[in-house]
Amino acid sequence: MSAHVNTLPKPGSHDGWRILRSDAGRLWATRERPFDRAAEMAGACRTVDADDLGQLQAEITRQERIAGTLVPEGKGAAEA
Repeated sequence: MSAHVNTLPKPGSHDGWRILRSDAGRLWATRERPFDRAAEMAGACRTVDADDLGQLQAEITRQERIAGTLVPEGKGAAEA
């Protein structure tokens, strides 16, 4: 097995997400709190994986953007 070039990020560098490395060396992130149903229906995933830290960060950001683009219930687009 080859040595892992990337180490795990410092604790707290991805607030709200837990980062781990599988036995096979793949990086995974899981959100500590589930997205709400609307975010999940929009395509936000609570658990993502990647080959390296840069890709993992990009995937975490993508999931948060999917969830963040939703208009909160009871608000019109102009109020959001």
